[in-house]
Amino acid sequence: MNEVFVKDVLVQVCELRRTFGKKRVLDGVSVDLRAGCVTGFVGSNGAGKTTTIRAMLGLLPAEGHTLYLGRPLTAWRAPSRIVGAAFGGVAGHPKHRVRHHLHMIAAGAGVPDRRADELLDQVGLREAAGLRLSALSLGMSQRVGTAQALIASPRVLILDEPANGLDPHAVRWLRDFLRTLADAGTAVLISSHLLAEMQQLADRVAVLSQGKVVAEADMSDLLAYADRQSVVQIQYASDDAPTLAGLARRQGFALRRTGPDTADITGISREKLARLCLDLRVPLFQLSENRPSLEDSYLTIAHEEFKIT
Repeated sequence: MNEVFVKDVLVQVCELRRTFGKKRVLDGVSVDLRAGCVTGFVGSNGAGKTTTIRAMLGLLPAEGHTLYLGRPLTAWRAPSRIVGAAFGGVAGHPKHRVRHHLHMIAAGAGVPDRRADELLDQVGLREAAGLRLSALSLGMSQRVGTAQALIASPRVLILDEPANGLDPHAVRWLRDFLRTLADAGTAVLISSHLLAEMQQLADRVAVLSQGKVVAEADMSDLLAYADRQSVVQIQYASDDAPTLAGLARRQGFALRRTGPDTADITGISREKLARLCLDLRVPLFQLSENRPSLEDSYLTIAHEEFKIT
């Protein structure tokens, strides 16, 4: 296998395919994970996100392949230093205490106990270090699972639904925590079925629908796509209709009259339209905007299999 990898691309997922019975649950999934980037893996429940992640890690057999720094994961002598992963909470004996559990994981990874203690501080659980795993809340379990995944300081971090069970304060902590990791050069992949959640957490997003990646783009591009679907509703003096029609032609936005003095406009933001009308001395008696949510945009993308470039 070629050991040369594209600069800054730490993980290359190439044409993963997986079938359960007669149903194809992964249909040629390909995605790159870059150093310094938090990538959101988004799709409705059942879209294939967890199956993709497990196939990437070799936990499920699948056609295709995944390269970590140019090699299969099995080619690395210490894979825990290459990638760490957590699947919704922490896996361990319910009677084990948090600190002892992480010490055990550290021993298995060949790192000193102090690494576990450092991570307890980083995930904000030093005061909970003596709790049994069975006593942890869902949000605390998520943090312990994240610490477990990071025990060997891997180059790549994969978290499946990491914000599940977190309150808004904890989501803000997770965002800052992942940003710190990415700024240090880690490639981060987080999955979720909520695009609005990804807006807070991810730099880039890959949208999965029915086992296929139907869109992959920077978050800023996805937000711009949502903006383009916005409808600005205006009311104006009927005498100004020709002026507005001319403005639409010059600026390249669409104007659809809904009445003698009302119209729906797409292809321009409410703020820009207001400034242009002010410059032309065209008064607007009503100016409102119906902007689709990110969830609506996701449904549109998934339905149309729209490719953002």
